[in-house]
Amino acid sequence: MDATSFVTFLSAALFVIGALGVLLRRSALLIFMSVELMLNAANLAFVTFAHRWGQLDGQVTVFFIMTIAAAEVAVGLALIVTIFRTKRSTSVDELAQLRG
Repeated sequence: MDATSFVTFLSAALFVIGALGVLLRRSALLIFMSVELMLNAANLAFVTFAHRWGQLDGQVTVFFIMTIAAAEVAVGLALIVTIFRTKRSTSVDELAQLRG
């Protein structure tokens, strides 16, 4: 097994762990961390294939994904903190009551 295959399997495993975290967890913070894990798994795959084929397209895509992820973190954490201040919980089950 060469390095590209190993890193591709690692990226797939990280993505699956993140997807399971999104589907199985009830805490908004853990779901948020799982989404970030999925983004990082995709970044790892992009960099791996860019290195394998000797092109910079994957690395440029990773740069844009990291920029969008930073904005997502800022907005997402602000929402989670605001919800925690009003509800005193970050449980996703309790957030369903926010529908008006």
